[in-house]
Amino acid sequence: VWLLLAVAVWFSFARKARSQYRGFTLVLTFLCYTSYHLSRKPISIVKVHMWVNCLCVGDKANYKLLFAALDNSFLIAYAIAMFFSGMFGERLPLRYYLSVGMLLSGLFTSLFGLGFYWKIHNIWFFVIVQVANGLVQTTGWPSVVTCVGNWFGKGKRGFIMGVWNSHTSVGNILGSLIAGVWVSSAWGLSFIVPGIIIAVMGIVCFFFLVEPGCVCCPLVANSVQFQPERPGGSPECVSVSVWSACSHAAVSLLQGVVEFALCLLFAKLVSYTFLFWLPLYLSHVGHLDPKNAGDISTLFDVGGIIGGILAGVVSDYTGGRATTCYVMLITAAPMLFLYNYIGQSGLATVIGMLIVCGALVNGPYALITTAVAADLGTHKCLKGNAKALSTVTAIIDGTGSIGAALGPLLAGFITDWNKVFYMLITSDTLAFLLLSRLVYKEVRCWCGYTARQRG
Repeated sequence: VWLLLAVAVWFSFARKARSQYRGFTLVLTFLCYTSYHLSRKPISIVKVHMWVNCLCVGDKANYKLLFAALDNSFLIAYAIAMFFSGMFGERLPLRYYLSVGMLLSGLFTSLFGLGFYWKIHNIWFFVIVQVANGLVQTTGWPSVVTCVGNWFGKGKRGFIMGVWNSHTSVGNILGSLIAGVWVSSAWGLSFIVPGIIIAVMGIVCFFFLVEPGCVCCPLVANSVQFQPERPGGSPECVSVSVWSACSHAAVSLLQGVVEFALCLLFAKLVSYTFLFWLPLYLSHVGHLDPKNAGDISTLFDVGGIIGGILAGVVSDYTGGRATTCYVMLITAAPMLFLYNYIGQSGLATVIGMLIVCGALVNGPYALITTAVAADLGTHKCLKGNAKALSTVTAIIDGTGSIGAALGPLLAGFITDWNKVFYMLITSDTLAFLLLSRLVYKEVRCWCGYTARQRG
């Protein structure tokens, strides 16, 4: 598979066609970030097996706190480092930055699994490995969004990035399935195999990724420099910082970044609580064995794929990114309430509710972190600076990652599953309320209201 991929990508580069560069950049970054999420997911699957062991030794009272410590050692490090990662991504070659990050992530993911074979029982070993992995995994998102966002114009960006963003759910699904193979026998392999996969993808990325803006693939014989296609403007590179402009447009950009970032904080809190705790919830409440709980939990990510694509298509058609997120989030709140009370009444209900909740929760999350971030990062006040998108993406995702760290932590402290769902519903409500001003502006625009008419 890797050989066929390498030949296909190399052949596309040899043709020197802009459309081929764009297409294979899309595919390659999809595979890269799939491997990032593939390597994050095993902890939630292995957690189910570890929970059983905790009960066997009478540690029932503390098992959720121990798991919360493992989750948050990764998530807090990720959230803090993400704010700096965007600045590094804006100043370093993305191909090197992404490749090194993937290789290091493969190393630390594998180290976590090797703790099983080295018979390490000290939790601090696993916490330190998780912190290190959280730091290096921040190299991924700003880099891949910058590559894709600058290769594609705004016309169908929502649909294209909605399909592309399914890498998150695909990675979660594959990570769950791979980890489930060894979860009850040799859980160390549940981490080592994903670690090898992301490291191999890092090598592939180094040789084949074509960056947007004056960067070429090192394997192309005739080094011809390409510029990404920019909507409505020339491809020239202008060195402008994200915050250098002081115009009204820059103020509008800053407001949009803040509102979407805070919305993502609460939306990602809900998504990552499901990511890290859903298999354990299904095992505990649904009385499923670890492997079946992990397999069924992938339905939430299947819904996420559907929701991400749907959100992209609708937002492209209507031009209302904020309104699309608002409608999906406001619908998600009652669906989360229903899932908590009827979600375990039968297999068909479990399947249906997980897919629907996954679509409504992950759809806005996917739209904000991709198309919305790309729209803001290529705002006219940035004057064509391709790398500024890395900083804008990191600010939005870094703020969202605070919620991603907070959700699993709170779930670890809350002993009642019903109260966990009340927390998720509250977070979802706050997420759509934060978009109210932007929705108001979009609706007024649809109604034909302009500043000139107001005057």
